[in-house]
Amino acid sequence: MKSFLAALALTTALTSPGLVLARPVTLTTTMNSYGGDGAYLAFYVTDAKDAYVGSLWMAGDKSKYYEHLSGWYRAPGGKPAEINGITGASVGAGRTLEITLDLADALFDAGYTLHIDAAVEDMRDSPNDVAVPLTTDGAGNPVRGRRYIASFAYGM
Repeated sequence: MKSFLAALALTTALTSPGLVLARPVTLTTTMNSYGGDGAYLAFYVTDAKDAYVGSLWMAGDKSKYYEHLSGWYRAPGGKPAEINGITGASVGAGRTLEITLDLADALFDAGYTLHIDAAVEDMRDSPNDVAVPLTTDGAGNPVRGRRYIASFAYGM
């Protein structure tokens, strides 16, 4: 039941922030200079049992490439319809993507993890390029990605 309520809070905070306690959170992702095309990035949240809670953002708008974001794609059972309205352009090598979203307070300090999967055309996919626990203490602390992401931080 707690997972259901958190999932409801997550989706409600993204669509109707006035209905739940939420805060603006800025996600800053800086890409490595990897020498390829723009990266597709999937930002999503899992609970303490690593169960999928919801998608936050998709950088890249051609759904035929979503399956290369394998951690994210498997999590909701390959249902790209759930990201409707939360997409933006892919992110080029050496560039920075900064997005601000309203996230439910219930997601912080409660065992939730923010994941970023990355994929670049004609290069290796990178599921869980970043996986960071959502904690208030973690805000503002950059972490390194595994392959395409040079650094990621969230600020509140």
